[in-house]
Amino acid sequence: MAYKFIDNYREQGARKKLVELLKERGISDQRVLKAIGKVPRHFFFDETFWNQAYKDIAFPIGDGQTISQPYTVAYQTELLHIQKGDKVLEIGTGSGYQTCILMELGAKVFTIERQPSIYAHTLKVLPGMGYKANFFLGDGSKGIEEHAPYAKIIVTAGAPFVPEVLLKQLKIGGILVIPVGDEKSQKMITVIRVSENDFDRIELDTFRFVPLVGDQAW
Repeated sequence: MAYKFIDNYREQGARKKLVELLKERGISDQRVLKAIGKVPRHFFFDETFWNQAYKDIAFPIGDGQTISQPYTVAYQTELLHIQKGDKVLEIGTGSGYQTCILMELGAKVFTIERQPSIYAHTLKVLPGMGYKANFFLGDGSKGIEEHAPYAKIIVTAGAPFVPEVLLKQLKIGGILVIPVGDEKSQKMITVIRVSENDFDRIELDTFRFVPLVGDQAW
């Protein structure tokens, strides 16, 4: 992964092109587009692969994980309707790119990663970029109960079902965005907690994520 934080006109220009591509693909939230245009995605790549950073593709980051496709990041983020000051739980820190996008929108992020090597790397890189999230190592499928409730919860890996434990960690009026399906493809699901025991569920487009692994997942 890159540690030399160099962001020149070439990379900035590539981000502008990426933003235009996301607009063409249907991303319309201007705040989300602005965040995508600001966060230097190439910082999450080994310098050898910087030419891949602003393509609308997922990319391997080791341990069977990927940095998500920019469209997927923008899509999930748009569904969350982040407001400044929202307490957000992110399940699957991964590279930390999604974490940075959430923080650019003003979220207070609690993010959990199960892979120790990825956790250790992200814990080092994000503060170096100026992003100070609350990092946790552990089983994200169970959430982080001690800091609940959350205004928003985002799951960045494919789950076989919506974990009940995550629903309980949403505040009333809160939104959970999670891909649910089998290990080959998932439907993006938005769940809104409308009362203590009532939830509205909306099924959206099909995606393919790495599997969510844990006690409440695969």
